[in-house]
Amino acid sequence: MGEASVMSLHYRPDQHRSVKATPPELDLTERLADPVAERLDLVIRMGELQDSSLIATKIAPLTRVLTASPGYLEHFGMPQSSEDLRRHRLLDKLHGNDLLGWSDLLGSPASDKVCDCVAFRSDDFEALNSAAIAGMGIALLPAWVSGPSIKAGELIRIPLDDEAWNGKPPGIHLLRALHEPSAKVRVFTERLKAFIGSPPIWS
Repeated sequence: MGEASVMSLHYRPDQHRSVKATPPELDLTERLADPVAERLDLVIRMGELQDSSLIATKIAPLTRVLTASPGYLEHFGMPQSSEDLRRHRLLDKLHGNDLLGWSDLLGSPASDKVCDCVAFRSDDFEALNSAAIAGMGIALLPAWVSGPSIKAGELIRIPLDDEAWNGKPPGIHLLRALHEPSAKVRVFTERLKAFIGSPPIWS
């Protein structure tokens, strides 16, 4: 689900310099790690949380942006409605359609049975963002992935339908097993939240 990428984008070594303890270890994986079974201090989860005994701390909303490169939009035009998207080249996530799929805009996943407009699929957010920058098509991606590229002018945010899909966004959460966080977990969480900010730095 791309959980590790949030950490890799926003982790900085100075976030733990005041904690005189075992240095943190960063395990970059997209599998659903179990902090209890694997004795992990923290894991990142995106989207709606399932009921569990884990303690959740929300660090940011999980908003999504519809985006494409300036060159793509110049060549193919700016979509004016959700229906227009069926006539465009779309970039799709291979897995996790419950989290990222095109259903909110097309009414169903962007499968071959719905339209023949999918130009590229990947199970990696960064690969999809790079494909959008390269002009391969329109992507619907988390704002934390495409936000920096939009700020840099590499991508253009498409304000379709007033982004109704972001009306009630789920969250990005830090999950831990222990009710009382350790000192290093507390400091890391506070510094990460401060760095991301509100609204998030990628907005």
